[in-house]
Amino acid sequence: MTEPILETITPTSHDLGGFKVHRALPAKCRTMVGPFVFYDDAGPATFGPGEGIDVRPHPHIGLATVSYLLDGRIMHRDSLGTEQVIESGAVNLMTAGKGIVHSERTVEGDRDIETRLKLIQTWLALPDGREDIEPAFEHVAKADLPKIDGDGATARIIMGSLWGSRAPVTTYAETINADIRLDAGGSLPVDADAEERALYMTSGDATLDGTPLDGQTLYVLKPGTTATLRSENGAQVMLCGGEAFATKRHVYWNFVSSSKERISQAVEDWKAERFPVVPGDSEERIPMPGEPKTNSDT
Repeated sequence: MTEPILETITPTSHDLGGFKVHRALPAKCRTMVGPFVFYDDAGPATFGPGEGIDVRPHPHIGLATVSYLLDGRIMHRDSLGTEQVIESGAVNLMTAGKGIVHSERTVEGDRDIETRLKLIQTWLALPDGREDIEPAFEHVAKADLPKIDGDGATARIIMGSLWGSRAPVTTYAETINADIRLDAGGSLPVDADAEERALYMTSGDATLDGTPLDGQTLYVLKPGTTATLRSENGAQVMLCGGEAFATKRHVYWNFVSSSKERISQAVEDWKAERFPVVPGDSEERIPMPGEPKTNSDT
């Protein structure tokens, strides 16, 4: 039997005050898996009354962000005028293209009660020739995502085509993304069609063709290799990947591009406040790393 795992990536962990974020991509050993250039696992976190999430307005270029909540809900606002609450099991796809600004905050009515948060947030690099497309936003409800039932397992397809079904979420390059739940004793074959694939363990216990998988770890799979996930006691595993990019992507702060000069321009544009503002959330902004704070940055 061929060993299905090509590479194992242990995320870097950051404490954001009350909860941790585990960042698997980019890593020193590998920057991308298919179009995925950024992979964050945030939480789990519990917030008491008066507490919550306040990610102030900040810019992006050259990418699409995919927000998928495992628990809780968040208010998304952006410079297109979008105002959308995302809840567990739904998908927010925000296409930055030539430039967008957005914020993510606790839903106002939730600040009076205890709330929980668990979030998988990823960035997809836009393909060559489409890095500077017009910005866009779409929300797809949980009920509209295909769900596949297997042997003591279910898989919700977030993006792309898997196991014979396709999610209605827009893709710019060939992309796969799924939320796999294994019951005790459950199993599911991993679809082998994508050029590059990776599995991320979020909770529980699982093996891949008999190899144990550790929690909060990203496993890059060998191309074309078929393998089966199994769990003795139950698990949740995320699958991601897609087509390999021929052109290198540079990542600096919130900007992704095949051109370092384009990133430099975005940096200057944000410093000079040339990006659009977020309607209903324009009083604050996150400064560039190393940029002196102003009164509106506190």
